[in-house]
Amino acid sequence: MQPRSQNIVFHHGEVSRADRERLLGQRGCVLWFTGLSGSGKSTVARAVERRLFERKHPVQVLDGDNVRHGLCKDLGFSATDRTENIRRIAELAALSVDAGLIVLTAFISPFRADRAQARAIVGTESFVEVFVDVPLAVCESRDPKGLYKKVRRGELAEFTGISSPYEAPDAPELVLRTADLTLDRSVDQVIEYLDRRLFLGTPGNPTR
Repeated sequence: MQPRSQNIVFHHGEVSRADRERLLGQRGCVLWFTGLSGSGKSTVARAVERRLFERKHPVQVLDGDNVRHGLCKDLGFSATDRTENIRRIAELAALSVDAGLIVLTAFISPFRADRAQARAIVGTESFVEVFVDVPLAVCESRDPKGLYKKVRRGELAEFTGISSPYEAPDAPELVLRTADLTLDRSVDQVIEYLDRRLFLGTPGNPTR
């Protein structure tokens, strides 16, 4: 997307991302949780947030429902609006990563092209795609928001997994099968991944 004005110049500050990461003792990154409604994306993201907070890591959660109350409240659920929703979230997440934060995003984000665009905006080295891989039948049996019931009654259109497609990731960095894992074990797998990739500690500044 081209900027509306051509008379703008990006301004670089005097404090770099590396400076902020050294101060915080971590590497900024985005964990992009994707999966069907009811797969457990937000639940796992919030539990990871709590675990990281307890380890004194600055962390932020961007949740699909929450951002539609503000930043993306003007968007619907058409393919075009879903793409714009993801673009805005990726831009916001990129700003947070530049500030040295660990960002956990919980969005269905059903289209591979949109997730690829998010990766390009954030930067591949800082982008971790987490596929919360749960069968549709399990998600529907959970139905925490009652959305599947509304779909089956014909009260909701364009619902991912039923009337709108979900394109599973081809090569996610991490796969969580929450139908077979406890919440604690799911969180453990995320933290173990972050530790392995040294996101929770920078050279000369070990994990706290």
